[in-house]
Amino acid sequence: MKIVCIGSGNLATRLSLEMHRVGMTISQVYSPTPEHAAALAERLNAAWTSSLAEVEEDADVYLFSVRDAVLEEVLKAMKPNGGLWLHTAGSVPMDIFTPYTKRYGVFYPLQTFSKGKAVSFDQIPILLEAAREEDGRFLQNLAGALSGHVEFLSSEKRKTVHLAAVFACNFTNHMYTLAAKILEEEGISYKLLLPLIEETAAKIENMPPLLAQTGPAVRYDENIMEKQINQLKEDAMKEIYRLLSRNIHKESTHE
Repeated sequence: MKIVCIGSGNLATRLSLEMHRVGMTISQVYSPTPEHAAALAERLNAAWTSSLAEVEEDADVYLFSVRDAVLEEVLKAMKPNGGLWLHTAGSVPMDIFTPYTKRYGVFYPLQTFSKGKAVSFDQIPILLEAAREEDGRFLQNLAGALSGHVEFLSSEKRKTVHLAAVFACNFTNHMYTLAAKILEEEGISYKLLLPLIEETAAKIENMPPLLAQTGPAVRYDENIMEKQINQLKEDAMKEIYRLLSRNIHKESTHE
């Protein structure tokens, strides 16, 4: 089986390296930036190109892991072939492929990825969708070689999962960024917060997030909240504090 990787970003890098690790053949890497294509291809022992016109036409799988905004532009530039075309996006419907190929699907690993950090795929949920039943069976085997958590989900439901993931991951990480900023302005390392962050995440393995919520906003302790708002230097951070506190109080069971 030959796989062509279209993209060289965070997800493309970690996914292609994991496929390579378990014995799959990544035959070629495409990126519009030659340096990026060459760097990833070297790690995969693969060929590379920065021209979609030079993408191999005899691969079994074409894995499109590019920004949502440019995916259709990339598809339009691809030469037709008989391979299975897959995208890795959470919020892009499967039928984006319809004008371009008859064999297509989705291969969406539900995880946050960074080029420079390896991650174990064993328990990453891989959400699949396929236009054809036989390609669905193939996809299940492909994903099963990487993870023990594989399931099929429609484009609409996958879009909902992606929305939830933005709250659970992207927004949460932004809160870490703001917390680090508050500390570092006073010469305190953000690493002081790591045990707190780890325990906060660990708790929700055993209780619903709603019941795990703590802090002054749960009971709406306005005295503490106003003091903390006044500590903040930026109006935007003050507004974030107020908005989140109101919503926490609204959603929470009271202590």
